[in-house]
Amino acid sequence: MTLPIIAILRGLTPAEALPVARALVDAGIDRIEVPLNSPDPLESIRLMTGGLAGQATIGAGTVLTVDEVAQVADAGGRMIVSPNADPAVIGATRARGLQSWPGVFTATECFAAIAAGATGLKLFPADQAGTGTLRALRAVLPRDMPVYAVGGAGPANFAEWLDAGAQGFGIGSALYRPGDGAETVAARARDIVAALRACA
Repeated sequence: MTLPIIAILRGLTPAEALPVARALVDAGIDRIEVPLNSPDPLESIRLMTGGLAGQATIGAGTVLTVDEVAQVADAGGRMIVSPNADPAVIGATRARGLQSWPGVFTATECFAAIAAGATGLKLFPADQAGTGTLRALRAVLPRDMPVYAVGGAGPANFAEWLDAGAQGFGIGSALYRPGDGAETVAARARDIVAALRACA
């Protein structure tokens, strides 16, 4: 069963990429994004997609342009995550057969992203939106459109976000900080997975 978590590995280096990704997959997290403002992110994506073929969905975060979508696709990435909802980026992502997770904050952004073809929505920054905003959005959004809370959502408040209608989470620094080794990430991942499963 795929857990509804996208691991955000901001600052990851190619040397760390495969060991950290394997640690996440072993813990039960099989969707991983490398933000494009990390060191040599496309190489990290290449290494992870090659080393974990069929075991994980690897992609990029902080994707802002159509050109970047093409670069990620060419590196083997299968998922595009953005902090914003740019219809051109969403359209290019879907045209390449990739998952599209744009960042949204308002109903207008949500419906524009859906119209452009988004696979799922990333409520960001979730801690600023709050569970009340998500609850209101869920009342009008299509039931089959996943919304993941990203930014300030984690084990301490998983239950509150799920109750408000979140289907999953993007987890960044609670899982990985630049320089963390695979063992450290593995321990954090196990704790986060256990906390989420306890809410199910």
